[in-house]
Amino acid sequence: MDKVKINYFIDILLVISFIVVAITSLILFFFLPSGVRQAGYHTFWGMTKHTWGEIHSISGFSMLALSLVHIILHFKWLTTMSKTTFKKK
Repeated sequence: MDKVKINYFIDILLVISFIVVAITSLILFFFLPSGVRQAGYHTFWGMTKHTWGEIHSISGFSMLALSLVHIILHFKWLTTMSKTTFKKK
């Protein structure tokens, strides 16, 4: 697999993990807030707050790992652009 396809695959996975983190954040904040529970476990779409938190954490860690791979794959470009951008005149 060439570098362009690897970058594309990593970027797609990053977008998917970002969307999952964003959606689970909204669910945890608006639909399953912290505080006193009423009549047992609160659920949303059949899953408890703990389950939503696990999904959020796993997708967050995968986004972190994919971001590191993304930076490693683009390290040469980042250093070249930094040298060009901050070059003394």
